[in-house]
Amino acid sequence: MEETPSHGRRKGKGHTGKAIIGAFAAALFIKLFLFDFMITEGHSMDPAIKPGALLMVCKVFYGFRIPGSGVYLVRWGIPREGHVVVFFTPLGELAVKRAGKALPGNMFYALGDNQSQSYDSENYGPVSNDNVIGRVLGIK
Repeated sequence: MEETPSHGRRKGKGHTGKAIIGAFAAALFIKLFLFDFMITEGHSMDPAIKPGALLMVCKVFYGFRIPGSGVYLVRWGIPREGHVVVFFTPLGELAVKRAGKALPGNMFYALGDNQSQSYDSENYGPVSNDNVIGRVLGIK
């Protein structure tokens, strides 16, 4: 009986690499499509959200969209009054505000909790539901 040379390879060595690649792919999928973590700046949401707070944002709370675009493949909801949402303002800036009154034309009014220091819909007007990235589910 002949032995086949192993060429210095150990069994199972390739599994570690595959596990790392699989874990990276899963984490990337979760970040792009499902959840994201963001750190806040500014005082517009004081006292509910302090500057430097870590937010957990559910990107699929209102629907499933193509990352980096305002295109929803499937939508099952829109921001309701009182929801804290992350969105792009009409000027393209990233913002965290409380959804206010729903408006005609797929829009809503965004308001900061700290009205004296908030830069919100009072300044830039209503926000399109298509600009919403997700709903804030956790604050740390």
